[in-house]
Amino acid sequence: MTVRVVIVDDQALVRAGFKMVLDSQPDLEVVGEAIDGADALRVLATVEADVVVMDLRMPTMDGVEATRRICAAPTDGRPRVLVLTTFDTEADAFAALRAGASGFLLKNVPPEELLAAIRVVAEGDSVVAPSITRRLLDRFADRLGPAPAEDPRLAQLTDREREILLLVAQGLANAEIAARVHVAEATVKTHVGRILAKLQLRDRVQVVVLAYESGLVTPGG
Repeated sequence: MTVRVVIVDDQALVRAGFKMVLDSQPDLEVVGEAIDGADALRVLATVEADVVVMDLRMPTMDGVEATRRICAAPTDGRPRVLVLTTFDTEADAFAALRAGASGFLLKNVPPEELLAAIRVVAEGDSVVAPSITRRLLDRFADRLGPAPAEDPRLAQLTDREREILLLVAQGLANAEIAARVHVAEATVKTHVGRILAKLQLRDRVQVVVLAYESGLVTPGG
């Protein structure tokens, strides 16, 4: 299956470079380009895409707002967003994660990592290691404000699922969780899938965000 990609960046050279790398792969196809978030929404209204590679700092509409609008669309046919950032825009990357992005990379990422990330996102997973997400959330947790009441969706979880959710939010990978709770890694993967389904979340990144927003995990805790 070919993964259809839209590239969003206000720099023409950046778009051209990404397009050249992506078009060199038989399973990836650039179906559109946009110069900012507003332009991206216009492009996505005319083409079908699986993944949007989204810059953050752009005129007219930035990547965070564009990500929010893309991820607010109906689930059927909605592309997933892979955000690109630099070291000095971590706060924006955090905002994009909360808006629904499936992960983020640095702009100077090696080509092979960008290609792998696009494929992972297209398959429905996230490309941000939970531990990296945890550090981002810890750093910018003040943006969350006071923790609200616990999300009512959490009541659907079994005790085991709640335990695993907390471990995911603490930055543990499936193998680490399996060792912690003494079950097979495949069993953990099944539990994570059920958690995502019950909470109507797209990936592990959103699990971490929900855990922080519900006060289940606190910065540094």
